[in-house]
Amino acid sequence: MEFTRVAKDTGCQARLGKIKTPHGEVSTPVFMPVGTQAAVKALTPEQVRGLGAEIILCNTYHLYLRPGHRLIADLGGLHRFMNWQGPILTDSGGFQIYSLGALRKITEEGTTFQSHIDGSRHFLCPESAVEIQEAFGSDIMMCLDECIAYPATREEAEKALGRTARWALRCRNSHRSERQALFGIIQGGVYPDLRRRGVEEIAAIGFDGYAIGGLSVGEPKELLLENLAATAPLLPEDRPRYLMGVGTPEDLVEGVYHGIDMFDCVMPTRSARNGLLFTNGEKVVIKNARYREDGSPIDSTCDCYTCQNYSRAYLRHLYVAGEILAMVLNTIHNLRYYLRLMERIREAIRGDRFRDFRDGFMRERTV
Repeated sequence: MEFTRVAKDTGCQARLGKIKTPHGEVSTPVFMPVGTQAAVKALTPEQVRGLGAEIILCNTYHLYLRPGHRLIADLGGLHRFMNWQGPILTDSGGFQIYSLGALRKITEEGTTFQSHIDGSRHFLCPESAVEIQEAFGSDIMMCLDECIAYPATREEAEKALGRTARWALRCRNSHRSERQALFGIIQGGVYPDLRRRGVEEIAAIGFDGYAIGGLSVGEPKELLLENLAATAPLLPEDRPRYLMGVGTPEDLVEGVYHGIDMFDCVMPTRSARNGLLFTNGEKVVIKNARYREDGSPIDSTCDCYTCQNYSRAYLRHLYVAGEILAMVLNTIHNLRYYLRLMERIREAIRGDRFRDFRDGFMRERTV
């Protein structure tokens, strides 16, 4: 993997870049649609690509449990298995295991957990997390880390920070595939000084890219932004910077402002299935009766297939009737909204006017 910085906005930390992988190039800043189980819900890979996606994220925990990494490897790897020819980033499964709560136990060696599918017991350690992702053949792999809940004491955050660094070294030492990049993850809870220490320890090991993990786990927005602002500028400038699982449109704009290059979140696809649609102004809850006779598109400025062909009234009808097509059309719109937002962001950075773009965008969101 190669990362090239193309431009930097003079008014803030926002930057334009290119990530070159064996399966193609990615323009940054970039939003990665989430294909948890080797599928972006409600859409075909061709539709996802057509919306402007250059890279997607798949989930190690879910694919390890079903259908299994060895089966995927035997069938030619994750790209062939799901018919996605572009770059793929796989997470390590650490966040999903953290989410299991009482169904998992973390030790220095690794994590023992019960499957949420059938209750079977499994063990995941730094070495096996890398082994599984190498079997997938993903372009970018993530180190196994220890994510903590909010609130967490300073002692708990410091303990997880130390374990994450030790696990990162073990991941680095077990990394064998030269065609697959490996990113380290910064933890530290909501304590900026611990985040700083995390950057120092993970950067000292040396990775192809760096991610900020453990945010958007229930903390107030102001704490998220405080720790983002304190951490992002410290990450190595010559490597991609990835803010994991953070994903409102406002979060993306703020992340770019502070120098983040990569984002992922289930928000656009999950919101689409729940009938929440994003626009440049209002959020449209499509089931509301106010849209029953509304012949306008979701967003008159949107170039997606849904907005070009269907009215709010029709989309409301589909959603209320429980039609599968509602999920498809809503997801097309929400993903295109996110990907078009990133296109607008890149255009603003290219023109050295991202700070003005951010200010205008935030004003729109508060109207």
